Amino acid sequence: MIGPKKAEPVKKMKIVCIGGGTQIPPLLLDNLRRRPVEVVGITSMVDCGGSGGYMRAKFNVLPASDIRRHILGLSNAPQWKKNLWKFRFGEEVFEDGHKGQVFANAFMAGLENAFGDYRKVLRFAYEFMELGGNRALPATVAQTHIIAELENGEIVKGEAEIDVPRDHDSHLKIKKVYLEPAVSAFPEARKAILEADAIIIGPGDLYSSIVPCFLPAGIAAALKKTKAKKILISNSLAKMGETQDFSIAEFAGEIEKYMGTNLDYVLYHNLPLDRKLLSAFQSECPQISGALKIDGALPPDKFVGCDIYQKGKIAFDSKKIIREIFKLIRFT
Repeated sequence: MIGPKKAEPVKKMKIVCIGGGTQIPPLLLDNLRRRPVEVVGITSMVDCGGSGGYMRAKFNVLPASDIRRHILGLSNAPQWKKNLWKFRFGEEVFEDGHKGQVFANAFMAGLENAFGDYRKVLRFAYEFMELGGNRALPATVAQTHIIAELENGEIVKGEAEIDVPRDHDSHLKIKKVYLEPAVSAFPEARKAILEADAIIIGPGDLYSSIVPCFLPAGIAAALKKTKAKKILISNSLAKMGETQDFSIAEFAGEIEKYMGTNLDYVLYHNLPLDRKLLSAFQSECPQISGALKIDGALPPDKFVGCDIYQKGKIAFDSKKIIREIFKLIRFT
């Protein structure tokens, strides 16, 4: 007897999020993991400050600071595991102001030291933090550093110095950035980009968080070849040493330069920022030089301006951003 034909499983949309570990996990990954989509977070591996930088220098392991935040953002684990993952201990005070070690950094450094195979590190981290079918991937698993050449020809070495200038003039603009030594992309990251239905880039620091993800050989080629719609969530705030005096179009243009291909959409907050709120924010984050300028004649078929901020705060609203992203994905 022939039974009823089994329904084929519905193919999940594949969404890849590219960028650093501060904004993307709470804004995108934690929200997307709750939806019927397959999510991959890709981050650079150039961090050299704080607890992750200490582990990197002490044990010659890859810096885990950004990828462990991506793992946390995608985690379906109970709260005690999440609390343990970000548990900070110890009394060391690092140059960037961070104090103490982070459990996840030590955990991943220990796994890498034990196995010498980053795929195994990821597998155990996924299992412990219960990622299900989602993944957090490094752009590369080779040791490398981000280098910046300034407009006066000065060379600045290391993500920590680019992120928070201490030994160079933050008023000088960055002419270009590159990796030293040059490295190849992690094959799984390249594959995820090629198979994606949508790729979301940013928000985050331009040269110290987002651009380093594009620099391993093979990433830009995959971004050019993929059929995925590429959506940039533009920063709203300009940062000394990276994007001072930038406009939204200039920010997007710099992203496209290092991607080696064009963006399909640029999502940006188009309402004026409250001056009092911005002033208070700058007093806490003095590196913020103001708001990115909004160009007067942005092509509306590519640049999508709308309210994507939290009410009464200088901060993106996760729900608003996700809603706008799905509008763009469905529209195309």
